Amino acid sequence: MAEKIGVYVCGGCGLGEAVDLDAVCTAVKNKYQPQCPVIKAVPVLCSSESKAAIDADIAEAGLDAVCLCACSPRAKWDVFTFGDKIQVERVNLREQGVWCFNKEIGALEKAKGFDDLQIICNEYSMMGVVKLIKSNIPNPEVPETCKTIMVLGGGWTGLNAANAAASLGYDVVLVEQASALGGKVANFYKTFPLSYPYTEAHETGLDKLITQVTTNQKVSVLTGTTLEKLSGAPGLYKAELSGGQNLDIGAVVLATGWVPGDTKYLAPMGYGEIKNVITTAELEKMAKDGPIVRPSDGKAPKSVAFLLNTALCSVDSCPADVALECEKEEQAPVNPPAEGEEAPAEAPFCDLESQRHLALSSELSSLVALKQANYVVEKDPEAAAYIFYDHMMVPGINERYYKAAQDIPGIMLSKAQIKSIKAGANGSVIISMTDTLLGEAIEIEADMAVLPTSLVPTTAHSPVINLEYRQGLAFPDLGLFEGYADSNYICFPYETRRTGIYAAGAVRQPMGLALASEDAMGAALKAIQCVSSANRGVAVHPRSGDRSFPVFNFVRCTQCKRCTEECPFGALDDDPKGTPMPNPSRCRRCGTCMGACPERVISFDNYNIDMIGTMIREMQVPAKMDQGGPRVLILACENDAYPALDMAAMRGKPWSPYVRVIPVRCLGSVNAIWVADAMSKGIDGVLLLGCKYGDDYQCHFVKGSELCNRRKENISESLKRLGVEPERVDQFQVAIDEYDVVPSMIDKFMDMIVKMGPNPFKGY
Repeated sequence: MAEKIGVYVCGGCGLGEAVDLDAVCTAVKNKYQPQCPVIKAVPVLCSSESKAAIDADIAEAGLDAVCLCACSPRAKWDVFTFGDKIQVERVNLREQGVWCFNKEIGALEKAKGFDDLQIICNEYSMMGVVKLIKSNIPNPEVPETCKTIMVLGGGWTGLNAANAAASLGYDVVLVEQASALGGKVANFYKTFPLSYPYTEAHETGLDKLITQVTTNQKVSVLTGTTLEKLSGAPGLYKAELSGGQNLDIGAVVLATGWVPGDTKYLAPMGYGEIKNVITTAELEKMAKDGPIVRPSDGKAPKSVAFLLNTALCSVDSCPADVALECEKEEQAPVNPPAEGEEAPAEAPFCDLESQRHLALSSELSSLVALKQANYVVEKDPEAAAYIFYDHMMVPGINERYYKAAQDIPGIMLSKAQIKSIKAGANGSVIISMTDTLLGEAIEIEADMAVLPTSLVPTTAHSPVINLEYRQGLAFPDLGLFEGYADSNYICFPYETRRTGIYAAGAVRQPMGLALASEDAMGAALKAIQCVSSANRGVAVHPRSGDRSFPVFNFVRCTQCKRCTEECPFGALDDDPKGTPMPNPSRCRRCGTCMGACPERVISFDNYNIDMIGTMIREMQVPAKMDQGGPRVLILACENDAYPALDMAAMRGKPWSPYVRVIPVRCLGSVNAIWVADAMSKGIDGVLLLGCKYGDDYQCHFVKGSELCNRRKENISESLKRLGVEPERVDQFQVAIDEYDVVPSMIDKFMDMIVKMGPNPFKGY
C-alpha cells in the first residue's frame, strides 16, 4: 500500500474558477493527512514547473505515490510519470466533474445550501487517495523466457511472416506439413496485380520468397512436419512436433491458410452433373499446367462463363443432404411443386457454405474471375470470357484492374441473376438469367462455366494448433463463420483468444496475396511484442505494459471453476487437484476472474475487491433524497464507456450531478460484492456501463460485458430477496462513439431512480 501520498489539485482548464481548490485540499486533509504529508493546489499541474515541484516533493518528503486531481487519465498520460517506484492515480475533476456539471440542477441545489460541484470534486479526490492506500506496486516474477517465433504454415503468408520476424533478428522455426513450401500459391498461374500500375496479372514471386526464407540463417525450415501439441504460455511454450522433436517456443504465428469449400454445395449450379461446369481452383490448375481445356472432350473452349455471387437457384435441383442442412439453419427451401403445379418463379439458393464464406470473400471471387477471364483470352485470343455477377467487388486500387478488364475486347461483364444452368448440345452449358445489362431475360450458351468455391480456414476441419489447455485443443471461433479464430476484429485484427498465438492470412479471413503479406508482417510484429512483453513480465494489448497479474488466496479457494471457465483467454489451467493454476503471461489483466470469484480470493496488487469497495464507501450519501439528492454509482468500462463520458463532457453535454463514476478494467471484473456494498450504504442505484455484447461484440476482452450481464441476473434475484427493486441495478451498452447519447442514458436511469424513491436501506 502507498504510505506517503502527495495530493495535487489543478486549477487549470477552468477548474480554479468553478471549484474551491482549497476546500478540496481541506477535505482530503481532514480525513487522510497522516497518509498525505503533501497536499497542494497548483495553478497548472501539467506545467514543467509543477512537474519539477512534484519531483522535488517526492525526494524531500519521501513520497511513494502521487494523487493528481486534474484532467482525465486519458489526457497527458505521458507527462505524469515519476518512475517505476512511484504509484500515480489520476482523479478526473475536469471531464467528469466541472465540464459535465449540469449547472441548472446545480443552481437549484445551491439554493438549498448544497454545492454539488464542490461535493463531487471532494469525493472524487478522496476516492483517489483511498485507491492508492489500497494499492501496491506489482512485482511480477519474470522467468527466463524463449524468444523463438514459430510460424505454422509454409505458404505465402507463413513465408512472409518468417521473413519478417527473421529480418528483425528473431530466430524462427517454420513448420509446414507438406513436403515442399509454397502452399496454395504454388498452384497459381498468376496473381492479380500486386504493384503499379495494377492493371495486369503477373507472376506471384513465390520462388524468390522461398529462396529468401530458406537461405536465411535465422530461419529453420521443417517440412513434412506437424505440430502435435502446444503447451505452456507465451515465452514458455513447449512444442511437440511429429517425429518426436520438442522445441522451446516464445510465440506462434498461425498461417495455415485455407482449403476449398465442399463442392457438393455447388450442385444446384450444375457442378458434378454437367461435365463442363468447373471450379476456379480447377481452372487455375489448368492454366498453371498449360492449356485451358474442357473436361468433357479436352478441347479448348471458345467461350467461358464465370458466375459470381450466385444467389438464386432452382429448388428441385437442391440435393437432399443440402435441403436437410437448410432445415437445420431454418432456411429450408420451399417444397417442390405438386404434379400439375407451376414451379415458383424464384427460390432461395441454399448454398450454406457460400452463405458462410463467400459472403466474406466476394472481393476475392471478383478478382479471381477477372484474372481467369484474362487467362482465357491470353491463351486463346479468339476466345470470349463472360463474367456474370450479382456484385462486382473491387475496392481500392483494384478498381484499376476492373477497368482494364472492361477495355479488353474478349471480356464481357454484366450484372445478372442466374435462374438455371443446364447442359446443351455438344457439351455446352446453357445459362438462363434475368436482370442483365443485355435485357430482362436472356440465355447464354458457353463452352464452359466456372464457379467460385468458398475459402474455408484450415482450423474449421481440425484444431491444427493442438493446444494443451484446460479450455480445449482449438480456439473459440466466430460461430456462424466456423473456424475463424474469435477475437476483437475491430481493435486487434491478428489476435486470437489464446495469448501469444497470432493468426494471419486466409486462416484469419479470406484475403489476397497483398493483404496476406501485410497480415504476415502484422502478426509477426505482434508475436515479437508478445515475447518481449513476457520477457519483462508485462501484459500485451489491450493493457499493454501492465505489470499486474492475478494473485490467488488458495487457502479460501473452493475449486468452483468459475474463474477457469469464464476467463476469455484460457489463462488458467487446473492442477492435478482441480485448483486453478495461473499462467501469468497468458493473462491480459482484464480481471474477469476477479469478478467471477464468489469467495473473492482473486485480486491484483493495483486493482482489487477491497480497493473498489472502499472507494464506493467514500461516496457521501444523504440520509434523505430531498437533502442533497439521490445517489447513483456508475461502474464504467475503461475501454469504451469511460472515454465516451470524457468525450461527452468535452463537447459540453452534461449529466446528473448525483452520479459518481468509478472506472473498471472491464465489466467482466465487476464483483457482486460491489453492488452489495453500494446498496447497503444506501446508494439508490448502480449503473453498469460497458461495451456492446452479442454477435457484434465490441468488448476489448471479448466476453466481459456479456458475462457481467449474466451475473446481473443473479444480482437481481438477490435484491428481490432483500426487498430491493432489481431495477435499481442495470447495465447499458455503450460504444466509444456514442458520447452524444450516453448523458441521456444516465439521466433516463436517474429519472427512474427518482420516481422509484429512496433505497430501502438508506439511512441505516
